[in-house]
Amino acid sequence: MKFIGIIPARYASTRFPGKPLAILGTKPLIQYVYEKARSTLQEVYVATDDVRIYDCVLSFGGKAIITSKDHKSGTDRIAEAIQTIPGIYDVVVNIQGDEPFIHKSQIEILCHCFDDPTTQIATLGKYFRTMQEVENPNSPKIVLDNNNYAMYFSRSIIPFVRGTETRDWLSSYPFLKHIGIYAYKRDVLKEITNLQQSSLEKAEILEQLRWLQNGYKIKVGITDIETVGIDTPEDLRKATLFLEQKL
Repeated sequence: MKFIGIIPARYASTRFPGKPLAILGTKPLIQYVYEKARSTLQEVYVATDDVRIYDCVLSFGGKAIITSKDHKSGTDRIAEAIQTIPGIYDVVVNIQGDEPFIHKSQIEILCHCFDDPTTQIATLGKYFRTMQEVENPNSPKIVLDNNNYAMYFSRSIIPFVRGTETRDWLSSYPFLKHIGIYAYKRDVLKEITNLQQSSLEKAEILEQLRWLQNGYKIKVGITDIETVGIDTPEDLRKATLFLEQKL
């Protein structure tokens, strides 16, 4: 099975304009993400809507492609990109452009989900450590079936643990946090980008619920590594401190 990584990167982020070009340590953020992806995947592209990001990627030896400014999601952007990238690939890995500390093992776990030939879409989950984390609506929860396929994603605490004090729920049930990296069979990627927004997606503001509600199955690989996403300039400051501690 042949894999390709595509990193969607737009310039006009609402909370952090120009985020892919922000400097983390000594490199642009997009370069960190690209190099992490390239350490695992033989072929990696950045799909962007801005020539500044495109030129930056080429300057450090990466591959990039210009896509439309009108896409509403990273999934739509990579679906356009894969149509023009040369070569035939079975699986497209969608790597978030604001995850500079994504680990090689996480990409490998995601790819191994396709060892099961029935896998259509794959993503990652990590078990929560504290109830405070579980209660955070910005950390979606996943409920799995016995074959590690997602039954549902929610910002609410699911499942409800009846007959137990909330503070003790983690000792009664292993709550699973969603890590927002995806991979798709190429034909499935094309199909899901043609779907209309679903009622569950609109309610939770979680794109993956559109796919579930339309009958697609999402395999979930389990990682024990936390990611550090960057959504704001303050997140970048924290990531810089995190990087300095690692050096």
